[in-house]
Amino acid sequence: MSADEKQRRVWDRHAAGYDRQMNLLERRFLRDTRAWIGRQATGDTLEVAVGTGRNLPYYAADVRLTGVDLSPRMLEIARRRAAELGREVDLRLGTAHRLEFPDASFDSVVCTLSLCAIPDDQRAVAEMIRVLRPGGLLLLADHVVGATRPIRAVQRLLELVSVPAAGEHFRRRPITHVAAAGLHIEKHERFARGVVERLAARRPA
Repeated sequence: MSADEKQRRVWDRHAAGYDRQMNLLERRFLRDTRAWIGRQATGDTLEVAVGTGRNLPYYAADVRLTGVDLSPRMLEIARRRAAELGREVDLRLGTAHRLEFPDASFDSVVCTLSLCAIPDDQRAVAEMIRVLRPGGLLLLADHVVGATRPIRAVQRLLELVSVPAAGEHFRRRPITHVAAAGLHIEKHERFARGVVERLAARRPA
């Protein structure tokens, strides 16, 4: 079974309870991250790993939105959410490892709370940058490796269970891939003892 197929099964299985689980975690740890991301997206915007569409309420009305996710069941919920919001969204089944769009297709690319569980996060970031237009904005938010040794120790223990069971990583830092690719990091915030990180990075024109 491929890594993508394994993750598809994981997220299909968790789709029904995902929003309920995230409500508590987001109130406690994420602050205004979804709004922070949404208000910076402009023009043709791609959301990678759109999930159940929890970011949809935060995009401006004039944003032309496309969403991709690996899980059909997550996308079903996203479609219902979009309909309830009266929001037109092009929602597609697909993998972050191979985005089915031409180079330089989008003004903004968004990914929230998903690079932690995408099997090859470096490849996924590279794909996001590939489809981003020159001068476009990459918007990322995720839980990352903690800022202190005790937190990192706990994360290391958690990964002994979370990685084999669900492909969930706690010690990644997507910002390192973004910086290595040569994007200019315009905004960067890290909080919740360093465990939550969000950034806006511009692809050179």
